[in-house]
Amino acid sequence: MRVQKLLPLSLLAVVAATPASAHHVMGGRTPATFLEGFLSGLGHPIIGPEHLAFLLALGIIVGTAGLNLALPVLYVAAIAIGVALHVSGMSIPAPETLVALSVLLAGALVLSMRPLPVLAWALLFAVAGIFHGYAFGESIYGAERTPFAAYLLGLVLIQSALTVGIALLARRLHARSTRIAGGAIALLGIAALAGLV
Repeated sequence: MRVQKLLPLSLLAVVAATPASAHHVMGGRTPATFLEGFLSGLGHPIIGPEHLAFLLALGIIVGTAGLNLALPVLYVAAIAIGVALHVSGMSIPAPETLVALSVLLAGALVLSMRPLPVLAWALLFAVAGIFHGYAFGESIYGAERTPFAAYLLGLVLIQSALTVGIALLARRLHARSTRIAGGAIALLGIAALAGLV
């Protein structure tokens, strides 16, 4: 199968996925060991379709716009900050709504293929990273230091690998394929918002 067809098909699978266990890799239990924390971190965003959709959008944007691969690193760092904010007890109202809105916006930006200044992309990725990280923090809230550190390690590794890998793949995609992907991502954002109502 050609690379140009692979991304839109994988997005359809993401849209069809159910988010019921989106933040509960350990079956709803807080990770208690290094291994559990690490596996929980690796499980995000793979089991959360809205988080995976945002990663796909970020990678596509970075790849198709020829942006520096440091931008996904900024997003991942913001995720770690968002997790730390949640675990420290700071309250961000309606984090899942903000995550869904970020997915909708990212999908619309991919769909429109509208170029933005690098600073605007950096700001969008940083703010979205904090919201997504805050949502991720729910699954590690109350954990001991060791599983928490392992969770962050797994989370940073998987997020970095996916965003950079998708960006490199997106540099080879046809514009039509990326627009289809953007439409699917935007639809997932709409579905996530509708699910919160």
